[in-house]
Amino acid sequence: MTLPKSLMRCGAAFGLACTAGFALAQTVPYGAPIDLATAKKVAAAAVAEAVKINVPEIIAITDPGGDLVYLERMDNTQTASVAVAMGKARSAARYRRPTKVWEDIVASGGGGLRVLGLEGAVPIEGGLPLVVGGRIVGAIGVSNGTAPQDGQVAKAGVAALN
Repeated sequence: MTLPKSLMRCGAAFGLACTAGFALAQTVPYGAPIDLATAKKVAAAAVAEAVKINVPEIIAITDPGGDLVYLERMDNTQTASVAVAMGKARSAARYRRPTKVWEDIVASGGGGLRVLGLEGAVPIEGGLPLVVGGRIVGAIGVSNGTAPQDGQVAKAGVAALN
């Protein structure tokens, strides 16, 4: 049986994305957990970006295992975004990759169902690992805006580490 070319392309794209994502994850080891002062610094930078773009956000900072270290909830956010922000951070920490990787795989149509079957993998932009000294010390998860806004705010938090 011969598969349609579009299906083969989707499968190839999924394979490349997973291979690249898993290779990246395996090269970044876990480190000591982020401390509270640093978590607050990351969250403050994220909040500043959210204020700049005028989008109230919820920012969750976790340790490398995905357990909550700090949560910042801006006014006028939806209640459901608390769990979503925590889920994005947990996913980024535990899988050692941005949640956008999963979002892109699902959006491509190639292998999306497999991603949705991964326990705790959140396929929505806004979760990023926090890397210090070449080691993952935790992760940031942002929710309440659009996925690109959440990603922008998360990136601002990561930038505070440098």
